[in-house]
Amino acid sequence: MTAEYPAGTTVNKVTCEKMLETCATSVCNEGASSNAELLNRDCFCKTFDREKFNAILNTDELHHDLLLTHPQLFSNTAVFISPEQLRSMRAIIRAVEDVIVLPVYQHYVLNQSYATALFNPGTSGVFMGYDFHVSADGPKIIEINTNAGGAFLNSALVKAQSTCCSAGETLPLIKDNMDEHIITMFLSEWRHQHKDLPLRRIAIVDESPKQQFLYPEFKMAQRLFEQHGLEAVIAAPEELIFNGRQLFYKELVIDLVYNRLTDFSLTESSHQHLFDAYRVGAVVLTPNPRHHALYADKRNLAILSDEAMLEKLGATQSNIDILKNGIPATRLVNTNNASELWKNRKHLFFKPASGFGSRAAYRGDKITKRVWDEIQQGQYIAQALISPSERGVSVANDEKIALKLDIRAYVYEGEIQLLAARLYQGQTTNFRTQGGGFAPIFIAS
Repeated sequence: MTAEYPAGTTVNKVTCEKMLETCATSVCNEGASSNAELLNRDCFCKTFDREKFNAILNTDELHHDLLLTHPQLFSNTAVFISPEQLRSMRAIIRAVEDVIVLPVYQHYVLNQSYATALFNPGTSGVFMGYDFHVSADGPKIIEINTNAGGAFLNSALVKAQSTCCSAGETLPLIKDNMDEHIITMFLSEWRHQHKDLPLRRIAIVDESPKQQFLYPEFKMAQRLFEQHGLEAVIAAPEELIFNGRQLFYKELVIDLVYNRLTDFSLTESSHQHLFDAYRVGAVVLTPNPRHHALYADKRNLAILSDEAMLEKLGATQSNIDILKNGIPATRLVNTNNASELWKNRKHLFFKPASGFGSRAAYRGDKITKRVWDEIQQGQYIAQALISPSERGVSVANDEKIALKLDIRAYVYEGEIQLLAARLYQGQTTNFRTQGGGFAPIFIAS
């Protein structure tokens, strides 16, 4: 057995290697289908080096405050997956990307979307987030997000891992020189619209940014941009003014907006200046309404998991087979199927089509009649319930508990840049669970 770690991680061959050798032919590995599963269940190493993490942040105002103000943001441990699971994730992502570029798919999806999604500036969208649950028969996409948070934080988290388990060759779960890849990604978005002009200034935009839970990540992004010669500001959308030619933040001209807003259609009145600048090409906006409509509207999962629909769209049989297995069967909730879905609700998960952050999402076995009435009135999907896998962690007084986990793949133009896990208790990820939070992904073969 070898455990493969990102570059820069120092690893010794003690605790978990001995555990695996001891368990190789004994009862303690019963029920584990892979070394990754065995490590997730029985390895309780604490690998998060908080001093090293603070050292990574020590050149900006965050310093030690982040771990004090966000005590459950990071888990103390790592999560393991197998090489086969990694290959499956990559194949599923590639299949989704192949379908999304099909003209018939785009026509169908955009025809039912908001009008602001029709404008196509030619960009790809930074930090696409593919969220997976890992089931007994492989990873399953539970949703796709266009402004997936946590990439900057998880990039730093990987660099702050200490020794555990056994070392092997590195797999590109986080890109070598991740900071350079991030900058290259934003420059690529800029060049998609402005081939010859220099990118000078970026605005990181969200509602009341200083009150956002992940505001520290905005500061990390700002610092990274500035380290690479790009001026960067953090702004609320109402602070942006479009004069008909250029977008301004105070007296500064903004070239590119890193969009963290959850008004995916940009139809709220406070976003009018940003949208007006975007639709005439006066600013590069990434991600943008078109990205969300094509990727992250949860109604799309009903298309991507429907074999007959994929055939009509012109998907290849290979991609149909991958998506049929890689995306849980998903249906739109409507008056025609409401009775059937209610009857089978214990096997379903219900999500609003334009939802985010697990808001207004429900396990079917937790739904009351009142909530069910609300679901029928809104635009909801019903997705086959895929229970999350688990990770054993050690918490206060060395108590051993099992936490649920999901895996987020940060993707640009179909390529995984970084994998991270989120550990939690309850119905959905919440960053309030003792021992939970973001965790790095390692490959155990």
